[in-house]
Amino acid sequence: MSALTVVRAGLFDTLQDIGRIGYMALGIPTAGAMDRIGLSLANALAGNPPNTAGIEIGVMGPDLLVNAESVRIALAGPLSPTLIEGADAAPKPLESDRSHLLKRGQMLRIGMVEGASTAYLTVSGGFAVPPFMGSLSTYARAGIGGLEGRKLAAGDSLPIARDTAPAGQEHKLAAPFDYGSGSIRVIWGPQDDYFSAAGRQTFVSSEYRVSKEADRMGIRFEGPTIEHSKGADIISDGIGPGAIQVPGAGLPIVLLGDRQTVGGYSKIATVASVDLPRLGRLLPGLTVRFSAIGVEEAEGLRREQEVRLARAIASFQAARPAGGIDLARLYEENLIDGIVYEREAVR
Repeated sequence: MSALTVVRAGLFDTLQDIGRIGYMALGIPTAGAMDRIGLSLANALAGNPPNTAGIEIGVMGPDLLVNAESVRIALAGPLSPTLIEGADAAPKPLESDRSHLLKRGQMLRIGMVEGASTAYLTVSGGFAVPPFMGSLSTYARAGIGGLEGRKLAAGDSLPIARDTAPAGQEHKLAAPFDYGSGSIRVIWGPQDDYFSAAGRQTFVSSEYRVSKEADRMGIRFEGPTIEHSKGADIISDGIGPGAIQVPGAGLPIVLLGDRQTVGGYSKIATVASVDLPRLGRLLPGLTVRFSAIGVEEAEGLRREQEVRLARAIASFQAARPAGGIDLARLYEENLIDGIVYEREAVR
């Protein structure tokens, strides 16, 4: 079977789709892409449906050897990958935020994610890996989903659904997608009444730094402590994406894809879904501020973001093959008429 073989593993690379929906009541977390926008763009560039699983690249990506006649891959995110065509060949730089046609024996070196924590690689047709509970998303803490429920390792073979890449042109983003800037927007609750007025004010007026304790489960922030009014503990209840717990130490923890399904710490607020992809890209040491908005505004911002995503996909541009002349585009130009015209002028 056609496959991509992991020659050298990255830091934390896993198969992820949009997530394992509908099983939290059974204690199964959603998992799924930390940056749904990045995965959606990579899938669109590869010609896939939005929920097709791709490789989520965590901080540093793998080296992948093509064991297929051909494969179309797409990269989305701040990457500077290279292509290696033989043991003695010099690496050729490739662009990110576009698709590429690769052939048997070539090796893709993805390299570092630059200035963010996640990026994505998809293949046209997707990976031929059996789903678990309707999803290919990896939840490594429980060893389920993806490839044997774990991050990719050297020697792994990722089967590709197609033996050859479909015919067609390569595409690229017309411009980098705008994830937004400024404060991370949140909606108060569900237990904001467990915090004093001073504590709530501290939360929305202070700067918080991403600690080294940041992964797919959540981000622990460092900064001013948030004062409780009723204590930190509650009767355990469900935890949605972006829930912000504040344990007894008074520092916020934003819970992400691999979060637990229930928890017993009070939650001061929940990150608006429009800003969850931004959190999924944060590196330790970066700082953020939080600002509170209402539910209707949060819903409007998410709808507007989806419109911008659809426009970005509709605006894909044709991309030139890496390191070569795009003969199809060249033949479309009216060069022959120009040559004939010059000859007639000389006569």
